[in-house]
Amino acid sequence: MFFRRIMASETISSAELECLPDRIADTFSGMKVLITGGTGFMGKVLVEKLLRKCPDIEQIYLFVRAKKGKNPKQRLEEIFSGPLFEKLRDMRGGVEQLLAKMTIVNGDVSEPDLGMSPEDRQMIINQVDIIIHAAATIRFDEELKKAVLLNVRGTKLMVELGKACKNLKVFIHISTAYCHLHEKLLEEKPYPPPADPHQIIQAVEWMDEETIANMTPKLLNKLPNSYAFTKALAEALVVEAMEKANLPAMVLRPSIVIPIWQEPVPGWTDNINGPTGLLIDGVRNGMKEKGGFDVITSDKEGWEKTILCPRRVSCENRR
Repeated sequence: MFFRRIMASETISSAELECLPDRIADTFSGMKVLITGGTGFMGKVLVEKLLRKCPDIEQIYLFVRAKKGKNPKQRLEEIFSGPLFEKLRDMRGGVEQLLAKMTIVNGDVSEPDLGMSPEDRQMIINQVDIIIHAAATIRFDEELKKAVLLNVRGTKLMVELGKACKNLKVFIHISTAYCHLHEKLLEEKPYPPPADPHQIIQAVEWMDEETIANMTPKLLNKLPNSYAFTKALAEALVVEAMEKANLPAMVLRPSIVIPIWQEPVPGWTDNINGPTGLLIDGVRNGMKEKGGFDVITSDKEGWEKTILCPRRVSCENRR
């Protein structure tokens, strides 16, 4: 009944929705999930959602590196002590209870071998069921070498890790809706990359930064920046693994991600750069009535990362 009414675009009451089974929580029950980029804006929202909405999730493995004099555990404790996790702390009884569901992996996606110890790598291979790869440099003006090592080589290494996992259900790669800007209509399908990702990785690994900087305009061609270029290359690596190695994977292409819409903290963000700053400025100075802004709220994007887990190749454009 509910399915037929949803397809007919009829309104369903809150009481009726409460009667529906929580298939998301059921899906993640007993699952062990590895997340990269979990200390970034979207990663924090995703971790909070999983811990709060999926109480029976077995364990979350989180890539965290030491930064600004703080070790990985101190960084995670600081994040869990923040306002985003206040509701969850009240529900679970404090930071220590949240940490019990977390396994910190001292890793760095930009480093060779992901900066992991052999012991941590084997632990992931033996135990992880789901990988959500969200780590990336999102600076549009990032130097090409750094962008390639993190966004492209890092994705290649994560894909190789996923292929080695013994119980992998799905590898979810977070891309962007702006990685194929030459397309007038971005369909939910793979596209040819602007260059061979393997050759680009090999080139930047041995070239000096000055040489790479001189080559950058030619490599980018009509793409506006290193972010769009490297995210397109990263997509190609995931698609290659799907087609050649039968990796159960999907690519998500969110548009511009903005602060939380509804819960747990409406309006929450951890920075006012980029689209958030533009929104604030627009509200203060008046936005055109018919102006458009291609965005998706972080709570919507963070949650839909967890529910779109197909067995076969797919690309999803989120907006």
